[in-house]
Amino acid sequence: MSAYPYPLLIQKMLLSGVSRAAGAEIISDGLTRYGYPELLQRVRRLVGALRSMDVQQGDTIAVMDWDTHRYLESFFGIPAAGAVLQMVNVRMSPEQIIYTLNKTRAKVIFCNADFAPLLEAVLAHLDHAKQLICLDDASAGASMWTGSYEKLLDAADPDTPFDDFDENTRATVFFTTGTTGLPKGVYFSHRQLVLHTLSLLAGFALGGPNARFSADGTYMPITPMFHVHAWGFPYAATMGGMKQVYPGRYIPANLLRLIVEEKVTLTHCVPTILRMLLDEPGSESMDLSRVSMAIGGSALPYALAEQALQRGIDVYTGYGMSEACPIISIAAGGNTVDTSEANVRQRTRAGVAAPLMEMQIVGPDMTPLPNDGEAAGEIVLRGPWLTPGYLDDEKASEALWEGGWMHTGDVGKIDPNGRLSITDRLKDVIKTGGEWISSLDMENILSRHPQVAEVAVIGVPHPQWGESALPFIVSRTGEDIPLAELAELIDACIADGSLPSYAKLKEVRFVSEIPKTSVGKLDKKALRQMAG
Repeated sequence: MSAYPYPLLIQKMLLSGVSRAAGAEIISDGLTRYGYPELLQRVRRLVGALRSMDVQQGDTIAVMDWDTHRYLESFFGIPAAGAVLQMVNVRMSPEQIIYTLNKTRAKVIFCNADFAPLLEAVLAHLDHAKQLICLDDASAGASMWTGSYEKLLDAADPDTPFDDFDENTRATVFFTTGTTGLPKGVYFSHRQLVLHTLSLLAGFALGGPNARFSADGTYMPITPMFHVHAWGFPYAATMGGMKQVYPGRYIPANLLRLIVEEKVTLTHCVPTILRMLLDEPGSESMDLSRVSMAIGGSALPYALAEQALQRGIDVYTGYGMSEACPIISIAAGGNTVDTSEANVRQRTRAGVAAPLMEMQIVGPDMTPLPNDGEAAGEIVLRGPWLTPGYLDDEKASEALWEGGWMHTGDVGKIDPNGRLSITDRLKDVIKTGGEWISSLDMENILSRHPQVAEVAVIGVPHPQWGESALPFIVSRTGEDIPLAELAELIDACIADGSLPSYAKLKEVRFVSEIPKTSVGKLDKKALRQMAG
């Protein structure tokens, strides 16, 4: 009767990290540097401040910030107060931001002064926001603010206790933008986030010594914290008591400086950011050999992985989606960094399912397909941290979970060893001549041409074959690459059977830039509009 039931709450992960952090620091570039005991005090103060603001359990608190120590404190303090943390995608349009803030009935908004013009532009259209708290000390006196983050913390008790409550209480919400329609709200409970964190830590430990979260390592996100909790890594790094570096804005030269000066050992980003880091002048002379880097958001092109490995970065794919919190599988593994074709291919696949994640490939009628490395079908999931649905959208939620499995919308193959390879998005598969062509396969092949800086392939209507493949390419030199050279790469893969004959290259479009979504993914919807 007297046994403590130990609810799985986010604040428990913070307490665990504080108990094991031996001198590790939290560093917010240009703002502050402090230890885990002070992190705990500041989170407790934040909980006290929210209570003094009459924030009730279930109220939504929105955050608009760069990747800073204050965002990290919000990751823990807002849910620990029983409130719901809304991570606002500041790259959305003002209309989308208005929609998301009204959808969650956000009561308080914590905002970096850099985003004050954006907030001021939408403020008149917000139905529920009562308090606007400035995260930036220098601008806290402006008339629009109702309070200052630091002053609120200064006035609060550093020993504010954490209350226990139901572990199934909602902790976070954010919005994912699809190719059509309004943004969809995705939400997670305390229990789900704790289990996701434990699986993330276990999955990386099982992936090999080069890919572990390490108590004596240094973590730095290069993924916006508004994007799926920065993939859950800040929770895992904090629970492990790691040194953490938060870089603020993403400026390639500054990111590289922090990686070198702070001895960063673990980070993650989308392929676009990795390419920017490798192309930054002077980066070729930097020692990046201690860095373990997970790539997600979009497929990791073979040529980009090869280039990163040549520069000493231990790079590999992590596969996920917003609705999965996001981790689904990890391709980390191996004890050495090498550029052999087998090693590069392993690292660019989606890898093995994270612990406790069930993963299947199915046909159109939900018939399970064999894990033989040949059969391709939609990837469906079951796991303890998958979102139960979309916020106030029963129809979309039912479609997401049709048949009792979460539908990813991705097409893939699973080999007998359980390793997943993504072949395409269902909506991006090119259907030509009665066969499916993987746009990701074509992108990987074309990216190996030395003059190709970036490539995206879409299907466009064809009067005879239904669709044909159209690559959009950014050239490294700014000059068009002869079609014959690119076609030769594709023809070689048709000859060895890795591409069907219908994949023959007929046309290429050269562009100065390939459009991206708000989280850095290739925007194939925009490319289809460009293609007419």
